[in-house]
Amino acid sequence: MPMTPEQRDALEDVTRFIYREARLQDEHRYDDWEALWTDDGVYWVPANGDDGDPEKVMSILYDNRSRIALRIRQFHTGKRFSQTPKSRLRRLVSNIEVLDDRGAELDVACNMMLFESQTRGEVVWAMRTEYKLRRIDGELRMSLKKVNLVNNAEALYSMAFLI
Repeated sequence: MPMTPEQRDALEDVTRFIYREARLQDEHRYDDWEALWTDDGVYWVPANGDDGDPEKVMSILYDNRSRIALRIRQFHTGKRFSQTPKSRLRRLVSNIEVLDDRGAELDVACNMMLFESQTRGEVVWAMRTEYKLRRIDGELRMSLKKVNLVNNAEALYSMAFLI
């Protein structure tokens, strides 16, 4: 079924947002990345599967907005030895979908491959990323980012950079 002009516009806005978010993370521009979050934002990377209640199951990351800010401040201290030197990162993004558009909020998902080059070697992270995006003052912001790593049931290397 063809998209309506409104659906096409929403997909273009979402695509620009996701590409920008990926670039900011790849360039370690975490202060700019942090500005993409709403005040009630939640960042979740589940462990051992893609679902469950993050309050009851183990997570790789389960950060509220305050914890996201703390993680970024810690990164800027230069005392994150697993990020000395910083990982070189590049993401590939595909299959961007607007799953539900409720006007002020959108449910969005995409696939990502992240290549990380670090002194310990090279790692490829594969993931399905889900977002809840909110339109605030004409801009999209993240109220939820959930990263489902393909290998989240395996032992993982440090992810001192943010996925």
